[in-house]
Parts: sequence; C-alpha cells; structure tokens
Amino acid sequence: MNETKTLPVGLTVNDKTCNVCVWAPNAKAVAIAGTFNDWNKTATVLQNDPNRHGHWVAYDLPMKAGDEYLFAITTQADEVIMRADPRARRMTNSVGNSVVYPNNYDWQADDFKMPSWNELVIYELHIGTFNVTEAGKPGTFATAIDRLEYLVDMGINCIEVMPISEFAGDFSWGYNPAHPYAVEEAYGGPDGFKDFVKAAHAKGIAVILDVVYNHFGPSDLAIWQFDGWSENDKGGIYFYNDWRSDTPWGDTRPDYGRPEVSDYIHDNAMMWLDEFRCDGLRMDMIPYMRHVKGDENASESLPEGVAVLQRINTSVNERFPGRLTIAEDLHGNNFITDDQADGGCGFGSQWDADFVHPVRAALIEQEDTNRSMESLSSALLRRYGDDFFKRVVYTESHDEVANGNARIAEEIAADDVNNYWSVKRAGLGAAMVLTTPGIPMLFQGQALLEDKWFSDQDPLDWSRKDEFSGVFNQYQDLIRLRRNLTGRTRGLQGQHTQPLVINERDKILAYVRWYDDPQKDGVLVVLNFSNTTYNGYAIGMNQASHWELLFNGDWKGYSDFNANADVALKLQSEEIDQDGYPHRVITDIGPYGSLIFGICAA
Repeated sequence: MNETKTLPVGLTVNDKTCNVCVWAPNAKAVAIAGTFNDWNKTATVLQNDPNRHGHWVAYDLPMKAGDEYLFAITTQADEVIMRADPRARRMTNSVGNSVVYPNNYDWQADDFKMPSWNELVIYELHIGTFNVTEAGKPGTFATAIDRLEYLVDMGINCIEVMPISEFAGDFSWGYNPAHPYAVEEAYGGPDGFKDFVKAAHAKGIAVILDVVYNHFGPSDLAIWQFDGWSENDKGGIYFYNDWRSDTPWGDTRPDYGRPEVSDYIHDNAMMWLDEFRCDGLRMDMIPYMRHVKGDENASESLPEGVAVLQRINTSVNERFPGRLTIAEDLHGNNFITDDQADGGCGFGSQWDADFVHPVRAALIEQEDTNRSMESLSSALLRRYGDDFFKRVVYTESHDEVANGNARIAEEIAADDVNNYWSVKRAGLGAAMVLTTPGIPMLFQGQALLEDKWFSDQDPLDWSRKDEFSGVFNQYQDLIRLRRNLTGRTRGLQGQHTQPLVINERDKILAYVRWYDDPQKDGVLVVLNFSNTTYNGYAIGMNQASHWELLFNGDWKGYSDFNANADVALKLQSEEIDQDGYPHRVITDIGPYGSLIFGICAA
C-alpha cells in the first residue's frame, strides 16, 4: 500500500487489485460499493488525497475484471447518493453499474499507420444502423465488421464513426453521451469497439471517432450534481452553474474553466487515441464550446472552451503525430484550423459549410436555369489558410440528411429516388465531391442511393447494392481516381486548382487539378449541371496538352438512365483562342454528366 503515490483519476486495474481515485470536492465522505464487497456502502472507505484538493483515493482494493461497482457519496446534507464512476470504461447500461475493465486487449499485429490526409476518402457511418441483422435491436460492432469488405471494395480508406459513448437506451444518434468514457454496451462494449478498429486496420482503413464535448447527456448523467453540490439547481461540479450552462441540449455545458473538467475532456480524447487506437477525432459542434449561443458574439465567448480545444490538439500533435482532428464549426473560420502558434485552435481539418450548402442547393434545384455556377466555383476554391485539405467536403452527413432535410436523392425526387433525376444529379454531386480539393466524405448509404432521411431506427437497405450495382461501381471508380490507385490522377491529391469554364448559360463547370506540374500530373474535370447533351464543347487551356479519358459519368454501365455520350477517349488541344486562353480542347458531354481526363503524352 502506498498512500503517497499520486493516482490517476479513475480506476487503475493492477494484476490482482485495483486503485481508485475520484474527484468529489464537496463530499463529506466517499466509499465504494460493489460485487467485491457485497455492495456494502460503508465497508470500503476512500481517503482524502493530501496532494490534491477534492480527490478521494483507495489502494489495493480486491476488485477484479468484471466486478461491478458504484461510489457511495455522503453529501454535505448527510445524504448518501450512489454514483457511477465518471471515468468508467464500461457500464452495464446507461443507468446501471460501472464495470471493472482492464486495459489488456490483445491488439496482436496491429501496427496501422494513418494515410496522408490528402489521400483520405472518409465514409461516415452509424454503428446502430449500418448493418442491422436482428429485428428490434441496433447493429453492433460485430455486424459492422461483417460489412467492412464492402467499404474495401468501394475504395474507402477512412471511416468516421458517429459517437459510441454509452447513451440513454439502445437507439440514438450518439450525441447524448451519458458516460463519455464508456462504450455503448448495446453496440458491443469496449472490446467490441477495439475489435472493430483492429478489423478496420487489418483492411487498410483508418478509424476516426466522433466525440461530443459541447454538452453531456442530457439524460442518465451520473456526473449530474455528482457530489451533491450545485447552484441554481444546475449540474454541479462538472458543469457551469450559471447562464453559461445553457445549450440547445439543456443546461449541460461542461465548465471548461475548472482544471478538473478540462482534464476530464482532454483525457477522454487521449483515451480514444491511446487505448482504442483511433486514428483521429471529429469534434461535434464546437461553436458551443467557443460561445454560449454558438455564434460569434464576443460578449458570450468562452475562451476557456477554446483553451480546451487547443490543449487537445497540442497533445495530439505531440503524442500522436499524423492523427487527424476534425472540427464541426461551420462558421467559415480560418481560426479553427490555423496553427496554435498563429493563435488558432490547431485542428487538422474542418467540415466545410461553404461547400456543402451551395453544392446541395445546385443538385436539389429543380430548374437548370436557377443553378449558380459562380457559387459552385466558389465552393470548389474555398480554402482555409494555405491548405485545401484543412477542409472536409461532402454533400451528405448525418446532419445534412436529417433534421428537416433528406438525402440528396430524396430531396431531388421525394418518394421516388429510383428515377432519372435522382440517379443523374446524385452521381454528379459525387463526382464533384471526389474531384474537389479537400478531404472528401461520403455518408453511409450514398452508394446504395438510399432514400428518405437518416434515423437511428432505419437501417441501411443492403438489397439496394444489387439493385443499384452501377451506382456502386460509379463511386468505386471515382474513389479509385481520387486515391490515384491507377497512377494517373495524382493531381486530385494536390493543392492546385484552376477553373477553366464557369458558364452560367450552359451550366458547365470545368477545372484542372494538379500536384506539382499540370503538364505532368494534371487532371481535367468537366461537370455538366444541365439536362442538355453538348457535342463539341470547347474548353480553354493555358498550354498545349493531350488528355486521356479516365471516367465518364454518363457511361451506360453506371445506370440505364445514362445516354452513353460518345466521348472521345483522347483529346488533343488546338492552338485556338478560347475564353481568353491560347489553346482549347473539344469534348462531348452528356446531360448531368461528369468527365475526368488525365494528362498524357502526345
């Protein structure tokens, strides 16, 4: 027994015993009860840590893996309240007991390395609906593993998993974390998630986890008034107890200014990267960590919340270089992804509202004449700082296909997504996402042409994979090009983009992407946002060049709706002025078509 040793907060599992430390600064006394002592609330008493105010500790407790336990906290009012361990890695359920969980998982030969960020294609999925095999129950990590080969076949090399912290009930989007350190038991618990990460890594797929630090709960919260203290009948030690507590999800904003709460959030982020070997984190709606109302009102700013974000990103860079942190901020701020040396938050990338909103608007718009090519060009060229890959580009996410919105195909043709307009324009959107500078992201079901909107109780319909096999093949081919798996499209991973055509009359957007030199690794993309077939369409060029067709979105093999436009397999520029350029190429393109050409020798 060593009572001078500083224990980490939480449960430390030794070979045959456990040490415990819990923060409860307003408690009169703290004990621990569980299966190891027949749930006796007074037999195992914790002592005040002389080195840390408000922390209670006990050493060498006869607790083993699988034992259940709770803290018995005596409040200032002499009431004994039972509380789950705020840092429990496992819970029996959201209103149940904490479970002793040792960090001894066998990772075997897992030595996965995160791909370079400019090589990523992200697939956002929800464990509970991704692959449901038992009626009335959510999907699990195990059932999701069974579908990983589908993602491999598509070419996905990064999964973003919607939140998996223990939440109330068995069905949820996950953005109501009741126990931030515990993994949802209905999904398979902590070992289930580690199995999933290991299986994904074995197939060459990185795993980014969505985490929620802008609020906790609001229900089934063991940390609510944890030690009995609160002010204004609010949340107690883990939360603000004044006007700053208010969020769209109740009075549940953490008190970022308390060092112990900052530690609680920071250590949680590190846990996912360390113990669970996640390759990155996506942080949900950080405007509500930066401002009380989630806007830019300086009088309601939360600098201590910004400090927590900066602290996490500093630790990620120091301890886990190459891992990716992504912010959902959606305010178009360079500050979010600027380096901390320049006063920024230091995120690796951020979801880009300036891409998704104009592109969705163009795809959903029913009248071709109303589509804005200028707004699409702005979306194409949006950049944060000096790096295009500091943004994630997408047309579908869990937010964009719910909350009053629906999937792209559904928005185009409500209740009838299996039609010409949905297939053509959804495919056009995929082509733009996967050829735009930035980190592209797809949402589960896009390649199945899923209908309706996202719901935590509406599983993916996997029968659509066979019904829309051509749509899957279209995504597969686009992703292969985006990742340069053919060796012909390195330009799609580069920082350079030049628009060549922004034609409001014809609704044509054309651009060149390149990595080092457009004459060596250039990629030409032509997108037709109209229901018109163009024969002999001229595109201006800076230099003489030759191009080879690598992708035609109007190919009949992708859909019976396609016109199969007879696009020349090779293009050779002519020294003829076009739109202010000294050279031009001529190509055909089908309605709502997309073409990708790679530079080639004469």
